[in-house]
Amino acid sequence: MIERLQTGERMSKIVKHNGVVYLCGQVGAGDTVTEQTQDCLARVDALLEEAGSDREHILQAIIWVADMADFAEMNAVWDAWVPAGHAPARACGEAKLARDVLKVEVIVTAAVKS
Repeated sequence: MIERLQTGERMSKIVKHNGVVYLCGQVGAGDTVTEQTQDCLARVDALLEEAGSDREHILQAIIWVADMADFAEMNAVWDAWVPAGHAPARACGEAKLARDVLKVEVIVTAAVKS
Protein backbone atom coordinates (compact mmCIF):
# COMPACT_ATOMS: atom_id res chain seq x y z
CA MET A 1 0.00 0.00 0.00
CA ILE A 2 1.20 3.50 -0.84
CA GLU A 3 0.32 6.28 1.61
CA ARG A 4 0.58 9.91 0.52
CA LEU A 5 0.55 12.77 3.02
CA GLN A 6 0.20 16.50 2.40
CA THR A 7 -0.77 15.82 -1.19
CA GLY A 8 -1.40 18.64 -3.60
CA GLU A 9 -2.04 18.79 -7.31
CA ARG A 10 1.66 18.63 -8.19
CA MET A 11 3.20 16.47 -5.46
CA SER A 12 2.99 14.89 -2.04
CA LYS A 13 5.35 16.11 0.68
CA ILE A 14 5.54 12.55 2.09
CA VAL A 15 5.09 9.18 0.38
CA LYS A 16 5.31 5.98 2.43
CA HIS A 17 5.66 2.49 0.97
CA ASN A 18 6.85 -0.79 2.49
CA GLY A 19 8.33 0.89 5.56
CA VAL A 20 10.20 3.55 3.58
CA VAL A 21 9.51 7.30 3.73
CA TYR A 22 10.23 9.49 0.70
CA LEU A 23 10.21 13.24 1.27
CA CYS A 24 9.87 15.85 -1.42
CA GLY A 25 12.77 18.27 -1.74
CA GLN A 26 12.97 20.75 1.11
CA VAL A 27 14.24 24.30 0.90
CA GLY A 28 14.53 26.85 3.67
CA ALA A 29 14.06 30.52 4.36
CA GLY A 30 16.87 32.92 5.15
CA ASP A 31 19.51 35.04 3.50
CA THR A 32 22.55 32.81 4.08
CA VAL A 33 23.37 29.20 3.31
CA THR A 34 23.54 28.57 7.07
CA GLU A 35 20.04 29.99 7.68
CA GLN A 36 18.51 28.20 4.71
CA THR A 37 20.13 24.88 5.64
CA GLN A 38 18.98 25.15 9.26
CA ASP A 39 15.42 25.95 8.20
CA CYS A 40 15.42 23.25 5.54
CA LEU A 41 16.57 20.60 8.02
CA ALA A 42 13.95 21.75 10.56
CA ARG A 43 11.35 21.12 7.84
CA VAL A 44 12.85 17.67 7.22
CA ASP A 45 12.58 16.96 10.97
CA ALA A 46 8.89 17.93 10.99
CA LEU A 47 8.07 15.78 7.95
CA LEU A 48 9.99 12.81 9.32
CA GLU A 49 8.08 13.06 12.60
CA GLU A 50 4.76 13.20 10.75
CA ALA A 51 5.81 10.13 8.75
CA GLY A 52 6.84 8.13 11.82
CA SER A 53 10.58 8.45 11.32
CA ASP A 54 13.48 10.60 12.52
CA ARG A 55 17.08 11.59 11.77
CA GLU A 56 18.44 8.28 13.02
CA HIS A 57 16.43 6.44 10.37
CA ILE A 58 17.54 8.43 7.30
CA LEU A 59 18.76 6.06 4.61
CA GLN A 60 19.82 8.54 1.94
CA ALA A 61 20.09 12.28 1.43
CA ILE A 62 20.61 14.15 -1.80
CA ILE A 63 21.68 17.75 -1.40
CA TRP A 64 21.73 20.41 -4.09
CA VAL A 65 23.57 23.68 -3.52
CA ALA A 66 23.26 26.58 -5.92
CA ASP A 67 27.00 27.24 -5.66
CA MET A 68 29.62 24.69 -4.57
CA ALA A 69 31.49 27.60 -2.95
CA ASP A 70 28.84 27.19 -0.20
CA PHE A 71 29.63 23.47 0.33
CA ALA A 72 31.61 23.95 3.57
CA GLU A 73 29.03 26.32 5.07
CA MET A 74 26.19 23.89 4.32
CA ASN A 75 28.25 20.96 5.67
CA ALA A 76 28.85 22.76 8.98
CA VAL A 77 25.07 22.82 9.57
CA TRP A 78 24.58 19.29 8.22
CA ASP A 79 27.35 17.80 10.38
CA ALA A 80 25.84 19.34 13.55
CA TRP A 81 22.37 18.03 12.59
CA VAL A 82 23.15 14.38 11.73
CA PRO A 83 23.24 12.17 14.85
CA ALA A 84 26.65 10.61 15.51
CA GLY A 85 26.82 7.10 14.09
CA HIS A 86 23.74 7.61 11.89
CA ALA A 87 25.13 9.33 8.81
CA PRO A 88 23.08 8.31 5.75
CA ALA A 89 24.32 7.57 2.27
CA ARG A 90 24.65 11.03 0.73
CA ALA A 91 25.30 12.86 -2.50
CA CYS A 92 25.80 16.58 -2.97
CA GLY A 93 25.99 18.51 -6.19
CA GLU A 94 25.60 21.97 -7.65
CA ALA A 95 22.31 22.77 -9.39
CA LYS A 96 20.25 25.69 -10.54
CA LEU A 97 17.40 25.68 -8.02
CA ALA A 98 13.76 26.64 -8.64
CA ARG A 99 14.15 30.25 -7.46
CA ASP A 100 17.21 32.50 -7.59
CA VAL A 101 17.10 33.17 -3.82
CA LEU A 102 17.40 29.47 -2.96
CA LYS A 103 20.85 28.27 -1.96
CA VAL A 104 20.22 24.66 -0.83
CA GLU A 105 17.69 21.86 -1.28
CA VAL A 106 17.65 18.52 0.55
CA ILE A 107 15.86 15.33 -0.53
CA VAL A 108 15.57 12.58 2.10
CA THR A 109 14.61 8.90 2.08
CA ALA A 110 14.18 7.25 5.48
CA ALA A 111 12.95 4.09 7.15
CA VAL A 112 9.84 4.18 9.31
CA LYS A 113 10.71 3.65 12.99
CA SER A 114 9.81 0.13 14.05
